[in-house]
Amino acid sequence: MKTIYWATTGILALFLLWSSYTYFFSKSTIEGVRDLGFPDHFRVLLAILKVIAVLVLVLPQVPINFKEWAYAGVGLFFITAIVAHTAHKDPFFITAINLVLIALLVISNIYLHKMLKL
Repeated sequence: MKTIYWATTGILALFLLWSSYTYFFSKSTIEGVRDLGFPDHFRVLLAILKVIAVLVLVLPQVPINFKEWAYAGVGLFFITAIVAHTAHKDPFFITAINLVLIALLVISNIYLHKMLKL
């Protein structure tokens, strides 16, 4: 049970940290976010919120209600990414990646609650 939780949470954390890094330092990502119609301050805000979400999700000392808000925020990010990329007519592959990440997010949340019931 813990293995599934930490594997899914770890994959999500790595993706969010990588994504946050690219939002700050990758010219192609920065231009891509602009092409989607989002202003620079929104890109920076998302990058910071992703790092905060990772900390909330991986630190065991964080209360469960904070973790739930982090799950909701990350889920909202993935849904927003799907909508933005679909509206921009980007390849379906990007949507597929986001759908896989949503599945990992749901699995992580389910197994967090299973571990808490033990």
